[in-house]
Amino acid sequence: MKQYKSLLERNDLKVNKYTIKGKTTIVDTPLGQFALKESKGNDIYRYLSSRNFDYFPKIIDIDNNNIMFEYLDDISYDDSQKAFDIIHLIALLHSKTTYYKEIDYDEYKNIYETTKEKINYILNYYEDIINIIESKIYMSPSEYLIARNISKIFECINYCNYELESWYELIKDKKRKRVVTLHNNLKLDNLIKNKSSYLISWENSKIDLPIYDFVNFYEKYCLDFDFSILLEEYERIFPLLEEEKKLLYVLISIPKKIEFNINEYNMVKDVRCFLDRIYKTENLLKFEKEKETSTEEQKNNK
Repeated sequence: MKQYKSLLERNDLKVNKYTIKGKTTIVDTPLGQFALKESKGNDIYRYLSSRNFDYFPKIIDIDNNNIMFEYLDDISYDDSQKAFDIIHLIALLHSKTTYYKEIDYDEYKNIYETTKEKINYILNYYEDIINIIESKIYMSPSEYLIARNISKIFECINYCNYELESWYELIKDKKRKRVVTLHNNLKLDNLIKNKSSYLISWENSKIDLPIYDFVNFYEKYCLDFDFSILLEEYERIFPLLEEEKKLLYVLISIPKKIEFNINEYNMVKDVRCFLDRIYKTENLLKFEKEKETSTEEQKNNK
């Protein structure tokens, strides 16, 4: 605890008890409880405050390497509501920190080429997998699941390729892109509910396209929550541009790589989750497309 000594001393805090919670140290003092963390990215808190985003625990003191927060007890509540609150706060964060950045040709080209490479890798991977499976006399249950659904996997990959090309045609000549501050570490454990809702663990925050926070949250929890509700809440506060939506749809649709292991029971579970993700993402995109079509029709009828 020596690294926190200067912060504690200059705030006249005598520590009665230390408690370690992950990367955070909780100290009990006669003046109350405080949370201390090593943090070299403290400028993020000053910046967020300057943009009127204060949904993080109150800062007591900061030095070059450490930060001290007011300690807040976390109220336990439904995970679906917690996910909704996280997306609500992220939409507020993006709306309060958005601006347009001048870019050169290579920035969008790099996104395109990196995503294209990822899609092609997955395509080659599943082409190899299905060739191996179909060469066998007897398929295992997990192999049968893959073989039975391989057309859906390739359909998903083809969709990603087509939409990526469509996205690139849309943006390749643009000279600016809309960027925001990303939290870049979204998970349920990083939301604290007390008198209000607060996001913690800002060490990975960065400036980039707004969709990346939503994509990262989807990667972790796509099978756990109704993302049509979450995306609707996000866009209620911070509507996405056409090119942002296109790239979002591509990134959440790229199939994951199935890792094979010797435990067939676990393999069947993994393949089933993999397929559930594909079908759930497809349903989400169908819902979003229908909603966009309906909105466009309403505009035309006015």
